[in-house]
Amino acid sequence: MDYVYAALFLHSAGKEINEENLKKLSESVGIQVDEIKIKALVAALKQVNIDEILKSAAAAPVAQAPAAQQQAPAQQAAQPKEEKKEEEEKKGEALEGLAALFG
Repeated sequence: MDYVYAALFLHSAGKEINEENLKKLSESVGIQVDEIKIKALVAALKQVNIDEILKSAAAAPVAQAPAAQQQAPAQQAAQPKEEKKEEEEKKGEALEGLAALFG
């Protein structure tokens, strides 16, 4: 993952994403370089338009997740009330059944 971050950093700085630049950047921040991973990442990124991916990621509906999380507590608060009513109804039915047996 460190190499992906390094590639994004190079991209944002307007530098070419190549093996040499990734290696230099990684070494400069103390990351132990794995040449195979760097080569694989560079090869994979040659066919990727990073700007388009960043735009699509920014446009993704991530903002809906917090709204759903905010609704969840309200729904959870409503559920216990409904469950309590159902439990009370079941208890009432059970008591009526017992009363019929002994009455």
